[in-house]
Amino acid sequence: MSVPARQIRARYSADTITVYQAYPPQIALAAAAAGRFVAPFKRDRMTWIKPSFLWMMYRCGWAIKPGQERVLSIDIAREGFEWALARASLSHYDRDLHGDKATWTRQLRVSPVRVQWDPERSLHLKALPHRSLQVGLSGEAVDRYVDDWMVAVTDITPTVHRVRDLLRSGDEQAATAHLPVERVYPLPAQIAAGLNASPDVAAVGVAEQQHAH
Repeated sequence: MSVPARQIRARYSADTITVYQAYPPQIALAAAAAGRFVAPFKRDRMTWIKPSFLWMMYRCGWAIKPGQERVLSIDIAREGFEWALARASLSHYDRDLHGDKATWTRQLRVSPVRVQWDPERSLHLKALPHRSLQVGLSGEAVDRYVDDWMVAVTDITPTVHRVRDLLRSGDEQAATAHLPVERVYPLPAQIAAGLNASPDVAAVGVAEQQHAH
C-alpha cells in the first residue's frame, strides 16, 4: 500500500505526541535532567521539532554531526502540538494554497510557527517518495513548548548508537526492532487543509477518533 505524499506519522498516545531534537551535550543533558529546556538553551532562536525518528537520524547523522551529538525524545501535549499546527505557515509558497505571494509572505512574517514537508527517510536514511513534517517554533510558540507542552524529556542517544551499530554490522532486523512505532497522526480537517496535508489524512483522523470513542 502506498503512503500518502504528505501525512504526519508519529508515536503518540491519547494525550501526547513524541517529537525529536538533537543538541550538543551541554543543552541536551541539562534538558533531560530538568525535564524541560533550561540554559544554555536559547528561547530567542527558532527550534525545529520532528515527529519522524528516522528523519531526525538523517538530520543528525545518527548523533555524529557536530552540535547534534545527543538526541532527545520529547513527549509534548497533543493539544499544544495542534495549537502550533493551527498557527503554522508553510515555509514555501504554494500557489494553490496561498493565492498570491504577498499573502503568504505576510502570513510567514506574523506566524510563530513554520512547517515544511521534507522527504521521509528509510532505515539507511535514503529519501523516500513520501514526506515527513518538520515544525519550526519561534517566539510565543517556543515559550509554550518549553513552559506548557512538555511532559517528558528523554536522552535516547544510547538507543541511537545501538541502532547505528546494528546497521553497520548488517543486522537490519535487530536495528528495526529498536525503532519507535510511528502511526498516522489524526489531524483535524481544518489543520490538515492549512498544512496542505494529503486529503485522505483528515478522513483517516476522523475515522480513528470515532473508532476510539
